[in-house]
Amino acid sequence: MTTLVRGRGWARTHPLAVDAALASTVLVCMVVGSFADPNGEHGPTWGTRTPDLPSLLLMALGALALFFRRRAPWTVLAATCAASITELLTGEPRAPVVMCAVIALYTVAATTDRSTTWRIGLVTMAGLTGVAMLSGPLPWYAQENLGIFAWTGMAAAAGDAVRSRRAFVDAIRERAERAERTREEEARRRVAEERLRIARDLHDVVAHHIALVNVQAGVAAHVMDKRPDQAKEALAHVRDASRSALDELRATVGLLRQTGDPEAPTEPAPGLHRLDELVETFRNAGLPVEVALGQVGLDLPAAVDLAAFRIIQEALTNVQKHAGSEAKAEVSVVRVGPNVEVTVLDDGPAHGQGGDGARKPNTDGGGHGLLGMRERVTALGGSCTAGPRYGGGFRVHAILPVITAKGGTA
Repeated sequence: MTTLVRGRGWARTHPLAVDAALASTVLVCMVVGSFADPNGEHGPTWGTRTPDLPSLLLMALGALALFFRRRAPWTVLAATCAASITELLTGEPRAPVVMCAVIALYTVAATTDRSTTWRIGLVTMAGLTGVAMLSGPLPWYAQENLGIFAWTGMAAAAGDAVRSRRAFVDAIRERAERAERTREEEARRRVAEERLRIARDLHDVVAHHIALVNVQAGVAAHVMDKRPDQAKEALAHVRDASRSALDELRATVGLLRQTGDPEAPTEPAPGLHRLDELVETFRNAGLPVEVALGQVGLDLPAAVDLAAFRIIQEALTNVQKHAGSEAKAEVSVVRVGPNVEVTVLDDGPAHGQGGDGARKPNTDGGGHGLLGMRERVTALGGSCTAGPRYGGGFRVHAILPVITAKGGTA
């Protein structure tokens, strides 16, 4: 830390000491200047005149007023201007009491707005210069009178410049702090969104595969004694479903790994290219599923492809869990203009365990499946509806935009 920086810090923490030193310096300068005659025969001469007692008293009062310039700048300006005008009207020879008014005007200009600065600056310049020109034995164009005009004008300009610089520095500091806060908030928002996305993926993976494992384990337990071959087949499906669950969990949790961690996931995210594999797992679990896959194209954005797959997975899982053993499901994926429409229907009973006349998917999970589907679709700018069908069953319908309004991909 340099001496200048330490000095600024000390002055900022000891303002009264700074004002006292300034007042003392101004008093010394005024007293020394009162002994000089600027109108000597060969230029300014020293020791050719001596200030009288009233002039010394006015200089002392003006310097004392500067001690309070930070706490009451307007009052100090009025007091120093009054002392300066009194000296200009009565002093013979004149003493430089106007130096106090110059310092006070600078203080006011540095603490107020620009329009007020220029108004009070013009009033002060005109008042002090006018009194100096109209009074005293000197001609109105004397150097002393013009000096009052110049010094008061420079004081107002310097104070306004200092105020502008302080405001500029404060604005830059505030902008930097606001940018830092915005950056932190954006980082927290991105982390929250990533956590929500991972939570949705984990829910989709766990809910689907655990539901299949549960169904197949029940089948195996039911036919273990009478039909061991069918029990072995059910257990094989349990093994396949659990292996798939572990693989997808490993791929999802692998997103949380740090850079450079071993065994980073390299398997691509699931999509409609794995729809047949997904449907086959439900058929093996005893749920008949029919698929109608239109010409959706192979160039779907990764987010749309993943969302369509997860919506079908979650909807079929709900059918498996809540529609009953006799239910059938239909899956439809078609391209309609700039959108992909995903529909999953079932013909299960319309009455659920709640007895309120409507089946409630994912009642054991608090409805997180439907909530996750809606969040996925909303994040892509689409829409998702889910509810009972007229005449029985349930319907899930999602519209996923592939081409945005601006012509880009979703």
